[in-house]
Amino acid sequence: MPSVKFKDIYHILKNNIDNGKYDISMMLPTEMELVDKFNCSRNTVRRAINELSKDGYVKSVKGKGVIILESRESIELPIGNLLGLQELHLKKKFTTSVVNFSKITIDESLSKKTALKLNTEVYYLHRIRFFDNEPIILDINYFSTDIAKDLTIEIAQNSIYEYLEKELHTKILASKKVIVVEHATELDKRFLDLGTYDCVAVVKTYAYTDSGKLFEYTESRHRPDKFVFVESSSVRKID
Repeated sequence: MPSVKFKDIYHILKNNIDNGKYDISMMLPTEMELVDKFNCSRNTVRRAINELSKDGYVKSVKGKGVIILESRESIELPIGNLLGLQELHLKKKFTTSVVNFSKITIDESLSKKTALKLNTEVYYLHRIRFFDNEPIILDINYFSTDIAKDLTIEIAQNSIYEYLEKELHTKILASKKVIVVEHATELDKRFLDLGTYDCVAVVKTYAYTDSGKLFEYTESRHRPDKFVFVESSSVRKID
């Protein structure tokens, strides 16, 4: 039998959770049960469980085991997520429509707003993110053309980060995120189904390569009724 990778176990367990297989017990099988089931090492099982924990599916509790966390109707977005939306492990995938794709040069006003250097040439995009056919995020992107070389609309409709990492071999070191609530703009009202809402939750992202170069500024403008932003943490151990 070929060796099982932790990602394979992750996806099998995730699907079981999504399909309600473990709902009654609210516990995952024990590590040893999973080792026997998948014929793999304990470390492989632990890596899979760790990924599930990062994505908010489970939580390991000492002396009890691995508890399955109840799901919520709102889409949970990890605050510390460095990945793009397409890489998040959700039951349904986001689809993207690119409604603006152009090249512009960062002027003084945009430099103050984005922190990108004056006269930097960038790809300037407006992308509507659909979830279950609903327009729920408007992304306003600025990507340095020096880093996101030869970016196309087709790439932008899928995953820009995957293109950067796999095709251009760019190493993304870190990102800083700022979350604010703002009045909805005419652009928000045009592209998002806001209903009676007059505000949006805005996640401002500043992303850096492994050389410390700022290559992206993005404003992700979220419908306020569709998202919660989460950060997983463990209870502090008290001596």
